[in-house]
Amino acid sequence: MLDTALTRESRAKALKEMSDDEGVDVLVIGGGVTGAGIALDAATRGLRTAIVEMQDWAQGTSSRSSKLVHGGLRYLYQLNFHLVAESLRERGLLLTKTAPHLVKAQPFLWPLKMPVIERAYSATGIGMYDAMAQAAFPGSVPVQHHHTRKGTKEIFPDINDHKLVGSIEFYDARVDDARLVMTLVRTAQGYGALPASRTQVVGLTKDGTGRVVGATVKDLESGKKLEVKAKHVINATGVWTEANDALSETGGGLEVLASKGVHIVVPRERLNGQAGLFIRTEKSVLFIIPWQHYWIIGTTDTPWKEPVQHPTATKKDVNYILKEANPYLSKPLTHEDIIGVYTGLRPLLQPKVKEGTASTKVSREHTVAEVVPGLTAIAGGKLTSYRKMAEDAVDFTMGTVFAKANPSVTDNTLLAGAEGYEAAQASAGRIATKYGWTLDRVQHLLDRYGSMISDILEIVDEDPAMGEPLKSNDWYIPAEVVYAVTHEGALHLEDIVNHRVRLALETPDRGISALPELANIVAPLLGWDEATKKHEIEAYTKDAQAELDAMKTATDAESASIRNAVPDLIPVEDLPGDVA
Repeated sequence: MLDTALTRESRAKALKEMSDDEGVDVLVIGGGVTGAGIALDAATRGLRTAIVEMQDWAQGTSSRSSKLVHGGLRYLYQLNFHLVAESLRERGLLLTKTAPHLVKAQPFLWPLKMPVIERAYSATGIGMYDAMAQAAFPGSVPVQHHHTRKGTKEIFPDINDHKLVGSIEFYDARVDDARLVMTLVRTAQGYGALPASRTQVVGLTKDGTGRVVGATVKDLESGKKLEVKAKHVINATGVWTEANDALSETGGGLEVLASKGVHIVVPRERLNGQAGLFIRTEKSVLFIIPWQHYWIIGTTDTPWKEPVQHPTATKKDVNYILKEANPYLSKPLTHEDIIGVYTGLRPLLQPKVKEGTASTKVSREHTVAEVVPGLTAIAGGKLTSYRKMAEDAVDFTMGTVFAKANPSVTDNTLLAGAEGYEAAQASAGRIATKYGWTLDRVQHLLDRYGSMISDILEIVDEDPAMGEPLKSNDWYIPAEVVYAVTHEGALHLEDIVNHRVRLALETPDRGISALPELANIVAPLLGWDEATKKHEIEAYTKDAQAELDAMKTATDAESASIRNAVPDLIPVEDLPGDVA
């Protein structure tokens, strides 16, 4: 049985072992989906692997995406066939084999405004999309289906049928992005990786030839600095790529710009529809995505020139989303309907690498480069293709001879919770009866934990009160909050509210009202006294209120100023190339 539980103790053990005299084969910097994928790929090839993240797992872009696993239908209309085919293969792999508990098929409607030409044009594109998907993983999702205006209205009663003559229904997939990252890290640990969150690389060490041979890392929880010997260091830090490349002091590396993507969240009952909407806009596309308790609508795509750690939305961003979505809705949304807003930064890889960069491997969407011997950087790509990016990064870093002798096995490596998932799913009715839960409650747990639902049930068996709904939010049960600490590496309230029990996205006050209840649950597990509980609650409350205040502003500079005026609970050190 793999030991996948992330705890304070496993973190301390990882820090101790990665800084021992043996060192590691690979040190991965960055705990987003790319870094987590690299850690799993490297560990499953037998490499002694460590991964560090200066904040919580998936703190940055990887918890603030559109939460889609998709081939990228719009890329097909750009004739980027290779990229679409690759993404559809990865989508099918996640849906059918490696993470069926986390990744779910999701129907979308493509509204049609013209009866013949547009339907034929769109059907051809979606037909090709379907064919490529079926060639990779037959039966992983249904193929397209055409609807009249009336048929469209039956599926999405709240659609504005004056805007359309019909629609085409097609499928992609959705995922809880932060949970996918966390599960990747847990799976990597199960195969021997050494993961440590709240751990920042603050320097790179070199030998006499200038080769990077390790790093100085700072345990941000204790303030202690450690030296990690590493044969190879891989920088997978997204919009922080240049800042971490700059630690090499060579001037080389990848050039990455930040683009802001904002999403709004509205209650599920606000829109009557059984499928998502895929809307083409003048600039790009807009998704209206159904989830269990709410809808996600987005996104924007604008340059971000402020500090990258805390991107924020403005009133202008929200207005743009409402303006693009409302023409397709019979009951237009207003600001009062919005229960959540979240903002992420896409790392936009520039066409050229910096002068002095030794060698590169460029794909359609991502680039792997040797910044200096011993230091590799990877940037670009998207959540769907994380596994292929990880494979490319490890192949490039370790070299052709190693890659041929030790090919990637992650296409056959089940993520934690996937093994035994079908059996657990078959037991849903029995579980519901035994614990007095609705089938929706059980499905909620299965979709989050897969076969690891047994761990949740053990917590409830020990204390039945852990199976009752939270008093502050009945979507979740206390056992999930306990599990966030005992198995998912949560160290602070903000970790739980942002990335485990995701009230920061799902409630108008960003989870503030739930904090006292959550703190009382986790305090005994983390050894908190009353002063620590109060400090944790106050720190998150100030952060959340600053986010809410920032959304009332007109410009990025104003919103960033408000958010960054609030000090972080666990501050990170400034890096030499960080955006300021």
